[in-house]
Amino acid sequence: MAIRLPRILHAKQVFRRSNFFPNQSIFIDVPKGNLAVYVGQCEKKRFVIPISFLNEPLFQELLYKAEEEFGFNHPMGGLTIPCAEEMFLDLTSRLSNL
Repeated sequence: MAIRLPRILHAKQVFRRSNFFPNQSIFIDVPKGNLAVYVGQCEKKRFVIPISFLNEPLFQELLYKAEEEFGFNHPMGGLTIPCAEEMFLDLTSRLSNL
């Protein structure tokens, strides 16, 4: 996991840049301390998650897969996670119960 950590830190730095997202509307209705992500393999659905999930190893695996598939150019204008919606819901449910 030590190899992937610098990538996660780089992603956090990129998210902090206000010009990263050309469509600023993805930030509408996102409470402070949360992040909007798009999940799905075909049809993408928007979810708002706590930024604390970014530190969780299981969630970092999803981020690594997103980086492999999209780099930092996400088609939805925000972070797109290429996994089944059911898997994402299961993971976020488990992380919420920690």
